[in-house]
Amino acid sequence: MQRPTSGRWFEELTPGTVMHHVVRRTITEADNVGFTTMTMNPAWLHLDADYAANETEFGQPLVNSLLTLGMVIGISVHETTLGTTVANLGFEKVEFPAPVFHGDTLRVETEVMASRPSSSRPGQGVVTFEHRGYNQDDTLVCRATRNALMLGRPTEG
Repeated sequence: MQRPTSGRWFEELTPGTVMHHVVRRTITEADNVGFTTMTMNPAWLHLDADYAANETEFGQPLVNSLLTLGMVIGISVHETTLGTTVANLGFEKVEFPAPVFHGDTLRVETEVMASRPSSSRPGQGVVTFEHRGYNQDDTLVCRATRNALMLGRPTEG
């Protein structure tokens, strides 16, 4: 049985295509504390509200940047790569131009920056995505450029 896909095939991912993802997500304190402790990050900046309030310029705990990155990429999956990707090949660049706090709601857009057929894998191609995450105030909080190996559209027959 063929699983249904909602991602786009390599041929559909042409440079300049921008996808405004439907899913949005509010990041909670529980998300941040759970992720931060699960990944063994003891940074007070993420876990100690008193420290963050009294000894940082932010006045409150920051959301772990790797949680932000994971959520931005995850939000994009349904409309970009679900069922159509072979592998994530890596990140060229990741930036966090503004902090994320408990209670912030993320929305994401993805732009196809480049695509080329694979030279070693017929029927597949390499796509460069730029994922941009914004908070509820439309402030850019994450920009990530990544390359993925994508499946070409299956041939009929």
